[in-house]
Amino acid sequence: MTDGRSWRGDWKARLYERVRERGYDSLTAFAEARPAVPLNQLAEELGKDDVAGVQVLGGLHAEAEQRRKVTRFVRDVLVRELSETLPNGWPVVLDRDSRFAVAKALGCWYADTPDTHKERVDRVGDALFANPPPAGWRPLGPDDEILRTLLPDEEA
Repeated sequence: MTDGRSWRGDWKARLYERVRERGYDSLTAFAEARPAVPLNQLAEELGKDDVAGVQVLGGLHAEAEQRRKVTRFVRDVLVRELSETLPNGWPVVLDRDSRFAVAKALGCWYADTPDTHKERVDRVGDALFANPPPAGWRPLGPDDEILRTLLPDEEA
């Protein structure tokens, strides 16, 4: 977590400068090279004291809109949330504690989802509780077969 320095100055320019310093031409390329790494960890890699996870999220969303790949971005955010909240994969049994962990991951995902996709994300969350994926399921990227089935691309 930063102490507010992440918002000082031209933070967007700083963010993209850090991405270029690491040899990437876009924030998306940087993130794709680190599949399933939580957003706050990506931010720390770019600047422990002056880059915030929400800035990385916003930059990835903006690039996804430009590329017309918002649904893929939404799936990618879920992968990163699941990786952080359920590091051992989908629980074997949805007891009280594991149900809370899943709900936390899905709730964070919903909160980070653009308004254009909230209804679809809500349905995906319901589907995951109604028909859980196999125990231990850990999607490693936005092109995971289960995720693409639950949330297929629909961009024009």
